[in-house]
This record gives sequence, C-alpha cells and structure tokens, in this order.
Amino acid sequence: MSPATPAATAVTALSDSAAEAAIHAACRILALPTIRAEASAMAEASAKQRLSHKAFLAEVLTAECDDRDTRRRTRRVQEAKFPRVKRLADFDLHALTSLPPATMAHLAGGTWIDAGEPVVLLGDSGTGKTHLLIGLGTAAAEHGRRVRYVTTAALVNELIEAADDKELSRVVGRYARLDLLCLDELGYVHLDPRGAELLFQIITAREEKA
Repeated sequence: MSPATPAATAVTALSDSAAEAAIHAACRILALPTIRAEASAMAEASAKQRLSHKAFLAEVLTAECDDRDTRRRTRRVQEAKFPRVKRLADFDLHALTSLPPATMAHLAGGTWIDAGEPVVLLGDSGTGKTHLLIGLGTAAAEHGRRVRYVTTAALVNELIEAADDKELSRVVGRYARLDLLCLDELGYVHLDPRGAELLFQIITAREEKA
C-alpha cells in the first residue's frame, strides 16, 4: 500500500482589503512588525518589478530579519548603559602612538572577548582610555554581545548594597553572565578591604565563566 499523498494547501482568493487585514493580524500574532508596516509598499514594488512569489517572500523575510537585527543591536547598546556616545571610528590613533593600528584592529574584532581574555587600558589622564573603553564596548554590543559599562565606585557600591540586602549572589551572577564588563576608573578609587573583596568576587566569577 503506497503512502498517502499530503493534500495541497487550499488557497482562498481575498480582496486587497481583506488580505491586508489578514497580514496585519498574522504579523501581530507572529511578532513581525516590519512586515506589518511595509507589506503593502513592498507588494506594490514587487508588482512593478514583476518579482516571482518566492522572490517577494524572500524580500519580505529579509527585511524583517534585517530590521530585527538592527533593533537587537540598538537594544544591546542601550542595555550597556554607556554614559555617552563614543565610537572607535572617532578615536584619534595618531594621538596615541603607543597603540599600533594592528592592535586596534584586533581589539575592534572582539575575538578576545569570545576567548575570555581580559584587556587592561593603562595611561595618563586625558589619553582617551574611557573613549576607547566605551568604543570597544559599543562595538561589542552592536555585534550582539551582552555588555555593561560601570565605574569601579558604582559597582562596589552596588555590591555592598546587594550584600547588605542578602542579594549578592544574584548580582554577582548577573555580572558574571555578561560577555563584556567595561570597568572604568579602576585606578582612581581607593578600595577598603570589604570593597576589594566584593570586587574580587566579580572578577573571580567572570574568570570561572570564561
């Protein structure tokens, strides 16, 4: 006995208004905001270009994927809580001759993040350490990595409050799960023994996760 052949999917002819309503309803259910917003315009453009049904479907899905990727990058940057906008493209390499272009290219690529390798930025005040730190963090976030910027003083204060509220494990775990922790002003803060011990817990937890 031969296996049964699957029945062909029935196609119902819809008016333009009914089709548009069906598209909007389906996009709400499937969480496809770009297709919902651009479907009509893309359909008109595809008709003018005489695209095949498959080509039109590919165009629509690609637009949704591209827009979703853009939203994800934007969300990652916002979640990092950078104090200001700083990008690697705006960093003046000529003003910092101790940083070779090849090293900058390696840092910008982010492979050291995936390998769990720490990077320490050393230099006098005003040499661009914070700019470089935020720029590297922004580049990492825009590539989809989980990033958080925080000053050393703010992090230690957060850890002390968490310890007092008996929530230290939760906070340490949250920082340990980040792909990149941008810790600024480490050399400017004098830590008492308790603060140093709490900060060491973050460093140890991240090292174990690497």
